[in-house]
Amino acid sequence: MGPLLLAAEPESASLLSGLAGIVLFFVGIAAAWGGGWYAIRRGRRAEVDAGRLQSEALARAESKAKDRELEAERRAGERREAADVEVRAANTALKEVQQRTTALQASIEQRLDQLTQRENRLDAREAAIDSAKAAAAAQQVAADATLVEARAHLDRVAGMTRQQAREEVMAQVRIDSRAEAEVLAHRLLQEAGSKAQEQAREIALHAIQRYASETVSENAVRTVKIANDDLKGRLIGREGRNIRALERATGVDILIDDTPGIISVSSFDKVRQAVAAESLQKLLTDGRIHPARIEEVVEATRKELEERILRAGSEAALEANVRGLSHRVLEALGRLSYRTSYGQNVLRHSIEVAYFSQIIADQLGLDGDLARRAGLLHDIGKAMDHEVTGTHPAIGAEFLQRHGERLDAVINAAAGHHGDIPATTPYTPIVMAADALSGARPGARRDSMEQYVKRLQQLEGLAMEQPGVQEAFAIQAGREVRVIIDAAHSDDAAAFAIAGRIAKRVEDEMTFPGEIKVTVLREVRAEAVAR
Repeated sequence: MGPLLLAAEPESASLLSGLAGIVLFFVGIAAAWGGGWYAIRRGRRAEVDAGRLQSEALARAESKAKDRELEAERRAGERREAADVEVRAANTALKEVQQRTTALQASIEQRLDQLTQRENRLDAREAAIDSAKAAAAAQQVAADATLVEARAHLDRVAGMTRQQAREEVMAQVRIDSRAEAEVLAHRLLQEAGSKAQEQAREIALHAIQRYASETVSENAVRTVKIANDDLKGRLIGREGRNIRALERATGVDILIDDTPGIISVSSFDKVRQAVAAESLQKLLTDGRIHPARIEEVVEATRKELEERILRAGSEAALEANVRGLSHRVLEALGRLSYRTSYGQNVLRHSIEVAYFSQIIADQLGLDGDLARRAGLLHDIGKAMDHEVTGTHPAIGAEFLQRHGERLDAVINAAAGHHGDIPATTPYTPIVMAADALSGARPGARRDSMEQYVKRLQQLEGLAMEQPGVQEAFAIQAGREVRVIIDAAHSDDAAAFAIAGRIAKRVEDEMTFPGEIKVTVLREVRAEAVAR
């Protein structure tokens, strides 16, 4: 057993040593794995700590950046407020300077106006003094000439016979009597003119009565053609109820007589006349004629016509380039398309006057737009003068004021373009001139160019035929003739007599619309030479 045990001990020792080696190997592996795991975990913790530190650093950096940004914004706001305060202060100072400058400029302009007025007064005084001196010199010359003439007359009379002296005296008496007769005739004409208004009114009434039927037929009657005269009975209706309903709804007179193929519509209001004529045509075309249908058709026609009237007024304002007119003013403008004057459409005439007024105002350096507006609206009163009592200038001015027109130049032009009131602005005479141009130009009122020129030449010729007339000029499109006579051979009484003779010949020998004014001027020329 002993050798056996001795033999077995070395084997167990070697086994034990092997097991110990294996154990140590695994222990080493475990130790290595544990160390690696610890190192990995520590590295991960270090990464987490590094990320946290980085986030905290970024947060602190962003916080500091925001603080700096807020601080910069606060400082910028303080600077802006300071700059605004400085700007407001500068603006206030600038306004004060501008106010002081404006006041100083107004004071200077007022002073200049005063100086100009004083200078004008001084110039007027100097002119009056010079005129007085010239008149005194002329009187002295006339007195010297009279003295010389008297001496010559005495010398001539001293050598005359009794018959010659008598003839001389009679000739002088005739000259003096003629002058006194002319003065007396002028005075009698003035007195007769003041007393003749009632007679003129009666004559005018008689003339109107004698010519009324033709005037009404030309200006107030419109005919409607019908295809069958049997429709006249249907239009009249039972006991005349249809015709009475139509006249009551339209406000016109319907004339149905034996004239074949026509029905007459009579009214001085052209708009009512148009409503009645168009309604009549619709009823005759439709065939349904009874009071209810008549009222329906008349109302529809009236609305259509009102729309056309408003459209015509708007188109006229657009064509004349006039803005800011109220609805009622545009409607009144459209109504002018149904008015005529001597055959000239009043709306087209108003547009012409608008453009003529602008051209004249532009040439004079005035406001062309304002002149065009005044010209377009000058005859607006003709749209309602048959409904309102008064002249169309006064009616038009009151209508414009009532419906929003605030420009004094436009209102004064409407009220004074016929000279009814004094002109308060330069645009009123401009509109008057443009109105005369539009009405008197060739072709506007059925007057040819040849007739127009012939009338002007005839007018000047009649004036030139009078003794003592030096020159004659037809102006204002033939509405006035200005005659120049020699002051050395004619006095004031002779001037009145020449004007009366020319006016009488014009009335007897010429045919013209309206009236012609005869103006006689005594031309006096004063000359002096300074050496």
